[in-house]
Amino acid sequence: MIRKIVSIALIGAVLVGNTACNSNGGFKKFKGIEYNIVKDAPGENIKIGDIVEFHIIAKADTMELADSRKQQNGKPAVIRVDEPKGSGQFQSVFTKLSAGDSCLVEISCDTMIKAIPPQQAGQLPPWLKKGKKIKVSIAVVSVKSEADYKKEMEAKQAEAKKEADQKAAAQMPIDDKLIQDYLAKNNIKATKTASGLYYTIKTPGTGAAIAQGQMVSMKYTGKTLDGKAFDSNVDTAIGHHGTDPLKFPVGAHQMIPGVDEGVALLKKGSKATLFLPSPLAYGEQAPPNIGPNAVLIFDVEITDVKDAPKQEPGQMPAQ
Repeated sequence: MIRKIVSIALIGAVLVGNTACNSNGGFKKFKGIEYNIVKDAPGENIKIGDIVEFHIIAKADTMELADSRKQQNGKPAVIRVDEPKGSGQFQSVFTKLSAGDSCLVEISCDTMIKAIPPQQAGQLPPWLKKGKKIKVSIAVVSVKSEADYKKEMEAKQAEAKKEADQKAAAQMPIDDKLIQDYLAKNNIKATKTASGLYYTIKTPGTGAAIAQGQMVSMKYTGKTLDGKAFDSNVDTAIGHHGTDPLKFPVGAHQMIPGVDEGVALLKKGSKATLFLPSPLAYGEQAPPNIGPNAVLIFDVEITDVKDAPKQEPGQMPAQ
């Protein structure tokens, strides 16, 4: 996803330090900013619509406002270059640069303050003072067309998914053995689905099975195989969520896969226990209180089921 790292009206500038300092003359004015190109590499200038990777640092006096290297573990920030909607925006300088260039930008705080809506005038950050300047250093790492950037991201995502799928496939038999041992030890008879999910239904519930897209209300408690509860909306001592049922649309990928699948096997009023191998839970990306590749157990109760809101023709689904 393309990330924009600064609010132009309030942060206004961001900066990249340690740029080469081969001065190309004095500062020039452009759309409410002043800029000086300190390294001019050969190449075509950035165009509106291009995707730019860049390092940036912004300072107000001695106060550091942003540093992409620190904030992104050394990775560059990414932005789509659009037409500035006003003056005093550091992005304006991008069309003066090409890949490999670095520059210094100065933005008058007075210019930034003028762009702030009157209703926000009393909420200015302490570093945004009249008569002061924000100093920005930018180093352009790469420039790509939006189409090329999209292809590159899709390729990276496909490779990451392939790697994740391979790890999940290797982890699944390990987790399946753990679940089977747990069920045998506790004399639990559970049903296994094609995905590897195990479940038991304590109370069948009434009515039709829950359909994809329906809105359910659910009470739940999540535990690891050793019985440690990590989340609940039944016990207020666990998770601290209160006792209101969790509401979500089934099949909308708002829940981890095992819960989404398990709930679709139930009805209103059902009480069940779901046993999730880690690829159907959080996998390697589990929170610290769970741990990577943890098999999870969810005790769930479906308290209500409602049809999804009807969509008018041409209406986009609610996000």
